Amino acid sequence: MTTVREPRLKPVAILDLRPTQFTVGMREVKAKRKHWRDERTKRDERKKRDEYTKKVEEFLGKHMIPVILGPKGRYYVIDHHHLARALHDEGVKDVAVTVIANLSKLDRDAFWFVMDNRDWTHPFDADGRRRPYSDMPKSVDKLTDDPFRSLAGELRRAGGFAKDTTPFSEFLWADFLRRRMKRKIVDTDFDHALERALQLAKSMDANYLPGWCGPVPEE
Repeated sequence: MTTVREPRLKPVAILDLRPTQFTVGMREVKAKRKHWRDERTKRDERKKRDEYTKKVEEFLGKHMIPVILGPKGRYYVIDHHHLARALHDEGVKDVAVTVIANLSKLDRDAFWFVMDNRDWTHPFDADGRRRPYSDMPKSVDKLTDDPFRSLAGELRRAGGFAKDTTPFSEFLWADFLRRRMKRKIVDTDFDHALERALQLAKSMDANYLPGWCGPVPEE
């Protein structure tokens, strides 16, 4: 099936967007909420209202949400779940989307088969367990927290691994960390958890992961 890009000028309601994953890292969402608030407050209060509106529109225009058009004409998010959730939590009602592919003519089973095979979905919950597609959240406000996804994001920013184009690469790192650390540590002492994650990221145990940049032993 041909992949097309079809930017929509008409905004789509955020709550009409369908997630293709179960979780986000709420620390990541919190950071994006702060960034959004910073964008909103850059203009002095004395500036005209239309200039403020233009600034907001420019931000949203640069952060279009990539989606797949699925059965019943629904929009399925395949990236920027954290941004969509952050904007919703900040009271934004609509976002611009970019349609990556039109799968609206497929039935439900065929749709999810294609989504899975194109790496456009990550049907795993906060415990790393694969879940049925029927359990997928119906809107971005139903996404749940996976603290290991937050840890993986912070690990990358700290230089633990390189940014990589592999789909859901940070979820792969999150699962790696989840199998080697207790969630309680991440919840109660995030800085300590990050230190431990940096150690693990440089180990040979992690050399199969996308963006791994640990030491390569000399032969």
